[in-house]
Amino acid sequence: MSYKQKIVIVDYGVGNTFSISNAISFLGYAKTKISDKEGIISEADVLILPGVGAFDEAVKNLRTRNLDNILNEQVIVRKKPILGICVGMQLMADGSEENGWHDGLNWIPGKVIKLQLPNLFAVPHVGWNNIKFIKNKPLFTRNNHDCHFYFDHSYWFDCDEKFISAWTDYGIKINAAVQRDNIFGVQFHPEKSQTSGLKLFRAFFNSIS
Repeated sequence: MSYKQKIVIVDYGVGNTFSISNAISFLGYAKTKISDKEGIISEADVLILPGVGAFDEAVKNLRTRNLDNILNEQVIVRKKPILGICVGMQLMADGSEENGWHDGLNWIPGKVIKLQLPNLFAVPHVGWNNIKFIKNKPLFTRNNHDCHFYFDHSYWFDCDEKFISAWTDYGIKINAAVQRDNIFGVQFHPEKSQTSGLKLFRAFFNSIS
């Protein structure tokens, strides 16, 4: 079955774009594109903001390609739905302390800080963890409580509880997903999370259509 939504994965040079595209295409969304072009981004029904690596490099690449302004127009002004993944979620914060302070997109109030964990827990946090829902709509409507996702990060998005939709326990309580109006983000990698990740993508896209 082929779905007609136009999905654009924002390409700014630091994202896991092809793995995300393959996962979405597997679900039957044939109109998925990877692009940094304003015209293509403006035609999308929904946006995906991926991200791997360091926050400072990610935000620098966004601004070098003028994608901060393009995304502000689409997401803040036009209210287009967007899903940030890993560093893509962290970019939605006011900023990050990784490698010195760097301003983010300021979409969801909060800051990205280093994981400070008990001695038995390694940094970076790499591997599978169960998550707990605070809000199951729209991201988790197809997943069961305590479903597990794949994480890979050394920093996390600390924000007000009203913006948190899920959390995980890794020695401390870590925000695993956030949302505010049309803006959604997950700290884990749904594209690497097998069935749980595919269910999340499907629930997100279905909520929009």
